[in-house]
Amino acid sequence: MTPVGTELADRVLGGWLGRIAGNMLGKPVEQGDHWTRDRIDRYLRQAAALPLTDYLPEPIDGDAGEFELRPEWRQCVRGRIHGSCRDDDVDYAILGLHLLETHGFGFSTEQVGDLWLLRLPYLQTFTAERAAYRNLANGIKPPLTATYDNPYQEWIGALIRADVHGWTNPGAPRRAASLARRDAVLSHTGNGVYGAMWAAALVSAAFTAPTVRHALDTALTVIPASSRLARTVRRVLTLHETRMTWEDTLTTVSEETAGLGWIHTIPNAAVLTAGLLYGDGDFTRTITLTVRGGLDTDSNGATAGSVAGVLCGAEAIPAQWKDPLEDTVRSAVFGFDGVRISELAARTLALMVTEAETNTETETEAEAEAEGPSGAGPDVRGLS
Repeated sequence: MTPVGTELADRVLGGWLGRIAGNMLGKPVEQGDHWTRDRIDRYLRQAAALPLTDYLPEPIDGDAGEFELRPEWRQCVRGRIHGSCRDDDVDYAILGLHLLETHGFGFSTEQVGDLWLLRLPYLQTFTAERAAYRNLANGIKPPLTATYDNPYQEWIGALIRADVHGWTNPGAPRRAASLARRDAVLSHTGNGVYGAMWAAALVSAAFTAPTVRHALDTALTVIPASSRLARTVRRVLTLHETRMTWEDTLTTVSEETAGLGWIHTIPNAAVLTAGLLYGDGDFTRTITLTVRGGLDTDSNGATAGSVAGVLCGAEAIPAQWKDPLEDTVRSAVFGFDGVRISELAARTLALMVTEAETNTETETEAEAEAEGPSGAGPDVRGLS
C-alpha cells in the first residue's frame, strides 16, 4: 500500500535529503580512476574514520598527491558544511522537478532539451549531457541528440536524472520508468537508458517495498532481463545471497566489469546495488558503503541516499547528515540557487500522480515501452 499523508511527505523529504547528503559524502573523492576503493579506505584509516558514520574528514596537514581531495572539499567535509554545495547530481533532480511543474507528466523529450537550454549552463554539463546539449544548440533534434558525436551514451548521466520520476510516482515503478526513459533518450542509449529506468523504478518501489531487496527485485522488472545491466545487478544479488562479504562481492564484480570505465552505468550500478544490499535499510551504512565502493562516488552516494531516505523517511535520517545541510541547496539551475530542501520536497509532493485516468494512461505507455517493438525490450537505439 502506498504511504499517504504525513508518512508520504516524510518519505519524499527523506528522498531529497538522502540524495543531497549522499552526494555531499561522495563529492570529495569523485575521481574513480584515482580514488579507488582501497585508496578511500586507506584515507579513512589514516584519519581514524573507520567505521565511517559521518561526512568525510578533512585532510590531515601535509596530505597531498595520493590523498588529494577534489577542489570543492572545503564545502563538503565534516565540520565545514553549511548547506549543500552545487553539483549536477542535485541540479538534475531540481531540473526534473521544474520539468514536471512546467509541462506535466505528458512532457516530451524535446521539452526536456528546451528546458536544458533555458535553465542549465552549458559548462555545468558533462559527458553525454554536454554532447546532447551541444547537439541541441546546433539544431539537432532527439533522438539524434543522443547518438551524434556522443561516445558517452551508456554512461551514468541519465541514471542520476531519474529520482524525481520515482518520487512523484510512489509505488508505481513502471510509470516511473516510463517517464525516466522519455528523459533519458535525449542523451543516452542502451544501458544508459536502462540505468535511468531502473533507478526511477527502484526509488518508486522503495515507497512500498518491505525491504530494499524487494525494491531491487521490482526495479529489475522494468528493464530487459537480457541486458548487461540486469545481468550485473542479478550477479550482485546472487553473490549477496551466498553470504559473500561486501568487499569480496565488489572485487568479484569489478573484475567482471573491468574495462568499462569508472563513469559507465554498469560498474556503478553494481557498486550501488551492493551498497543498498549490504546497507540493509540502515541509512548511514547504506550511503557510507556505497561511497566507499568507489567509482562515481557522488552519483552513487546520491542515488543510494535517495533510496535509503525513501525507505526510512526524513525523521529517521540521523542528524549528522541532515543538520549541516541547513535546509538549503546551491544549484546552477537558473532561478533555484538557495532554494530550501523542504520547499523542493513540498513541490514534489504536490506533483504526485493521483488521478486514476492519468495513472492508467501512463501505466499502459510504460508497458508498451518496456516491451519494445518486438517484445525484446525498449527501443533505445543502442546495444544491451
